[in-house]
Amino acid sequence: MDSPVRGRKGVGVNMGKYDKLLERILRGTSDADVGFDELRRLLLWLGFEQRIRGSHHLFTKPGIAEKINLQRDDGKAKPYQVRQVRNVIVQYKLGDQS
Repeated sequence: MDSPVRGRKGVGVNMGKYDKLLERILRGTSDADVGFDELRRLLLWLGFEQRIRGSHHLFTKPGIAEKINLQRDDGKAKPYQVRQVRNVIVQYKLGDQS
């Protein structure tokens, strides 16, 4: 049984769910089917800070030059924004949480 991830500002994502979502994003085969809240929680788990301006959810992290801007699209993240998140994860090796 998966236990909740601790020490990540109370995000409450369990490790199994995180692993599956990260794998799905890195695979790049279902960018149009990633939930907005899933992607938002993943970024928080990875240590990004969130600021909300209207419908824009802006994510920044020290040491990461790119700013990530997410907008909800009928409950899903927009595919080009999922690609942007994937590129940042790969470029900065953010999936290596061990």
